[in-house]
Amino acid sequence: MNLTKYLCHRKPERSFFIKGHQFPVCARCTGFYTGLVVYLIVNFFYRHPYDMKMLFISMILMMPAAIDGLTQYFGPRESTNNLRFITGFIGGIGLIIFLKIIIRWIFNVL
Repeated sequence: MNLTKYLCHRKPERSFFIKGHQFPVCARCTGFYTGLVVYLIVNFFYRHPYDMKMLFISMILMMPAAIDGLTQYFGPRESTNNLRFITGFIGGIGLIIFLKIIIRWIFNVL
């Protein structure tokens, strides 16, 4: 059973390939997951406060992926896999910061 079909559209033209094998997720999702993992590793060594300033920064970091995806979806332009990966990577960092802030606020963890 392939669970990645519920996480990503997996369109071949929007995915990376290595030696003829398609990645399990598209280029943007690859960027998101890579950004999440890289941030968690870096954050393990370099901590920062999760405050309103970081919440604002996290939303700004997610904007390029949203703009890239929406402008592609509504047709003014076609994105490239490299741009999808880069905006996904930046968005993944923003997403994990956002999620960590929300989870801390919900569970009141400091």
